[in-house]
Amino acid sequence: MAALALIVATAGLAVTVAAPASAAPGDTGDDGEGGSKSLIEQVEAASKGWLEAKAALAGSKKKQTELTAKLKQLDADLGPQQAAFDEIVQQSYKTGRLGPMSALITAGSAGGFLDRAETLETVAMKQKQVMGDLQATRDGQATAKAAIDATVRDQQKQVNLMAKRKAQAENALKAANAGQDDPQPSDGGSSKGASAFQGGSGMVDDPTSGGQITLRMLHAMQQAKAAGFTHYVHCWREQNSGEHPKGRACDFAADTDGFGGVATGSSKTYGNNLANYFINNSSKLGVLYVIWFKRIWLPSSGWKSYSGGNGDPSSDHTNHVHLSVI
Repeated sequence: MAALALIVATAGLAVTVAAPASAAPGDTGDDGEGGSKSLIEQVEAASKGWLEAKAALAGSKKKQTELTAKLKQLDADLGPQQAAFDEIVQQSYKTGRLGPMSALITAGSAGGFLDRAETLETVAMKQKQVMGDLQATRDGQATAKAAIDATVRDQQKQVNLMAKRKAQAENALKAANAGQDDPQPSDGGSSKGASAFQGGSGMVDDPTSGGQITLRMLHAMQQAKAAGFTHYVHCWREQNSGEHPKGRACDFAADTDGFGGVATGSSKTYGNNLANYFINNSSKLGVLYVIWFKRIWLPSSGWKSYSGGNGDPSSDHTNHVHLSVI
């Protein structure tokens, strides 16, 4: 009888371990990130293209600022150089140029001729330097102006590309019967500043799994933890699409110790705050997109509805915040 009770108890324990109350992301038949492989790939490409264009735009604006400062300095240098050149022209007009023949004719002796020849050489060198400086400054002005014009054209190109990538992502979401604007009162601020992604694309061991993640993903996870977001996290996993198998995504549980049911109360507040943290720091962290509670946040477009899961908390992202980085 005791043996039978032991078998029943053991069997019951085995069932409890094998069938937790809520499955983790990737364990419910959703082999992606709550959407089809095609949708995820399109959103990923569009968002990455938008971020790259934004970074290029920021670099172009910085270059324009530097070139404008250089042009201003050249403009300031041009005044004195032009004045010096004008003085030479005026002196030549009043006294005539001191040439070798006039120096010879007016010289009283051989020594006088040598003195005048030396003076002639000194004056010629000075004139040549003044004219050379003036020409170099004018050439520098022309080059700087042409470079500024080129950066302005490049900026317009990047702005157009950003608009194209934004439309690409939004059209892909709309085609999947999602993608409507979906702001909510719990939303925080927005991405600020120029793109200056911290971390890197090199791979390191993932502390949450047996796989590897990028340095940038590790940095984002560490920054979130330092900001007080210390609930359970899982990053690398095998799947058919998305950033997890590339080491560029992590799932941040709303509950303290793992992926539970639909987040409510303090767990949902935690998820809201964490999603807002990633959004507010997206320019530094290199955020590609955030998924939370049947919505997806894109750097180009903000929050959009996103409901391609299987109806369970994990694939619907109602029990965890998904973060993908570039």
